[in-house]
Amino acid sequence: MSFITKKEEGTFLLLFNRSGYVLDFTDNTFDVFTTASVGEPIKTKYGLSKGKSLVAYLNEADDAQRTKLILDLFHHYEDKMEYEYNKDYEDLACWNNTSRYDEKYAKIYSKCKEIVARLDGSAIVIAQTAESLKSKFSSEYLSKQIDLMVEMQTKNPTNAIGMAKELIESCCKTILEEMQISYTKDDDVPQLADKTMKALNLLPSNVQPTDRGADAIKAVLGNLRAIPTKLAEIRNPFGSGHGKSASFQGLEVRHAKLAVGSSITFVDFIWSTYESQNCT
Repeated sequence: MSFITKKEEGTFLLLFNRSGYVLDFTDNTFDVFTTASVGEPIKTKYGLSKGKSLVAYLNEADDAQRTKLILDLFHHYEDKMEYEYNKDYEDLACWNNTSRYDEKYAKIYSKCKEIVARLDGSAIVIAQTAESLKSKFSSEYLSKQIDLMVEMQTKNPTNAIGMAKELIESCCKTILEEMQISYTKDDDVPQLADKTMKALNLLPSNVQPTDRGADAIKAVLGNLRAIPTKLAEIRNPFGSGHGKSASFQGLEVRHAKLAVGSSITFVDFIWSTYESQNCT
């Protein structure tokens, strides 16, 4: 795993620290946020201004916790303060219709975004594959589902995990309907995936012993076939769609990224196979 260097940390602090304040947080909301992120109410712990408390924590934390808090703060900034770095952002609540775009912070944001991209290069690949899938699907619903799922990875991992399973479900149902293959409302995601892979001759049993690289292909298809089953197993206790007790603790962003990445990998391969077999 890559971590944010101390030099890079300084760039993020230029974005976060605002003369003792941190972004748009109050004392209370900052403590709530940092507790959710790294398990500690930083403002209360250090008893300093929010900005100085943040620096104090970053100086003491290990690389993993330090990086996690910085990334969480960055994603909060992207979500809540887009008006500051996006020149085209329309904010009807601005006083006297005056734009709150700030060129200085927009430039710092751009540098921070580059650092985040370096830390998570896999996210770029997933995003590119997701965009490719959207262009393949004719369904506006599926395109919106992909957008929302990718967005939810960091904002709401629980929902992202649920949507990863639902994307596979939607893709399989679409292909089965296009191929005029029946399924029932009682078919779960693994059953839908099996029917779809069978229709596309993608089950490991479809590989003949005489096929070139038969053992390797069977192993890869077996792993691909396992994705819907394991996602369904993760989704039931951790994803959205089921009531949770008060003691429920969801999985982390990294788990959501794994679920989303696996889902997109499965759907991209299945849909590409369907297209190649049904092109005119």
